[in-house]
Amino acid sequence: MSVLGLGRMGSALATALVGEGYDVTVWNRTPKTLPGARSVATPEEAFETDVVVTCLSTYEVQQPLLSKNIKTLVNLTSGTPEQARATAEWARQHGVEYVDGVIMAVPQQIGTEQARILYSGQSTHHVLDAFGEPVHLGEDARLAALYDLALLGIMWSVFGGYLQAQALVQTAGVTPQQFTPLATDWLATVGTFLPEMGEQTAHRNYETEVSALDINVEGLRLLTRANEEQGLDVTVPQALHGLFQRAQSNGHGAHSIASVIEEIRK
Repeated sequence: MSVLGLGRMGSALATALVGEGYDVTVWNRTPKTLPGARSVATPEEAFETDVVVTCLSTYEVQQPLLSKNIKTLVNLTSGTPEQARATAEWARQHGVEYVDGVIMAVPQQIGTEQARILYSGQSTHHVLDAFGEPVHLGEDARLAALYDLALLGIMWSVFGGYLQAQALVQTAGVTPQQFTPLATDWLATVGTFLPEMGEQTAHRNYETEVSALDINVEGLRLLTRANEEQGLDVTVPQALHGLFQRAQSNGHGAHSIASVIEEIRK
């Protein structure tokens, strides 16, 4: 078993494999040792093992290192769905068994039940069990990267909205300790609307008796104005207001918020 890339995450992966009793070989562009693992000077030496796990900074770094001498490639390098597809095609052409995966965890969680490894391509691989809970998404190699970026997009949007909210309430002296419990409760409530919203986007039926887009466009206008009045940056609320307003202008004012996806699809 080999691991290419010994950054924080790569080191955590290699350490987990050592802990599971694997004979682990490691390679890093800048020479680095890891307790319990054998360090090698070149990627080619690492390719002599049956399985090569890559956790490198980018696909651009990874691509020149790949070799047809690899038997099984477990690619945990973050990238786009198209990069994953292209690497899977390269593997197919060279007879390399291929697993494309993403790590939904921080390095400290690797090897625990808290770490979830989303993967696509080959339907199973034992090495992933050492890292956390493996979740197979399908044969299409693009799926892991698609899910990864989609889920991270939700996370970043939540973080951006939370920080915008904190900046706004702090202008009135409200502390994070006062505001955050209400914010987490609100997020739990908002999450209950996602299944229905997902169904609406799947069927493109946006009829609603709850909260029409018109009301939300006005709410976003007020949010943007309130932030401006407090002297805050309005990039986040302004972007959402513009997106929702375009959907409203295109005939979705009486529809649900889910109708905004029609603007995003364009």
